[in-house]
Amino acid sequence: MNENNNPIAFVSGGSRGIGRAAAVKLAEDGFDIAFCYHSNSEAANITRQLIEEKGRRSYSVACDVSDFDAVRNMLEDIEENFGEFSVVVNNAGINADAPLALMEPENWTKVINTNLNSVFNVCRCAAISFIRQAHGSIVNLSSISGVLGNASQTNYSAAKAGIIGFSKSLAKEMGRYGVRVNVVAPGLIETDMISGMTDKAKKDIEKKILLKRVGTVDDIANAISFLCSDKSSYMTGQVLQIDGGLRV
Repeated sequence: MNENNNPIAFVSGGSRGIGRAAAVKLAEDGFDIAFCYHSNSEAANITRQLIEEKGRRSYSVACDVSDFDAVRNMLEDIEENFGEFSVVVNNAGINADAPLALMEPENWTKVINTNLNSVFNVCRCAAISFIRQAHGSIVNLSSISGVLGNASQTNYSAAKAGIIGFSKSLAKEMGRYGVRVNVVAPGLIETDMISGMTDKAKKDIEKKILLKRVGTVDDIANAISFLCSDKSSYMTGQVLQIDGGLRV
């Protein structure tokens, strides 16, 4: 139960990267934070500490978000033991890049399950609660790859493009209940996901970015914060590209 009456936000993939930055920023905004992570409990503990340093409660759960039953059980546990959430940020994601001709079928399935099916799982399990509350905000993380496509990322691009179509459709379903659904599509952001890129590869991409720099997790967290706030109360079904003006 939420005895403090603070609004609660749920963030998937909250143990590091964009998910951690979003969780901490939302805590600054006044939300108590529930988040899930796949397996890195040490990283989850750091996120929990950062949230609590902002004076907000935190609640973390290990969960495979590609598993529908696991997600359902997790969200029921959060609502029973922490409180009913009015914001959801679907951030969990992985990549397994390869040219299509060399892509292993299991890497196609793994990326689709983690990046796209997880969004269905969370939104499907949370939908009745949102309808009952008759308000709330859902923010789903896509990618510039889902908007423009990217070579050697057919699996990742397909999942992220699917999130955009899913979110636009869900916005049309949920608007009548006062629930907003929007998308953030980051460009090249300094996270673990790009840690394997060479300096040359980063420089080559930076040349195509109008602002001439790689983005930070805080750049994305600020956009998420906006979409979860009353400042965006007349926005739904929208895709915010936070990419520094990336040109292809």
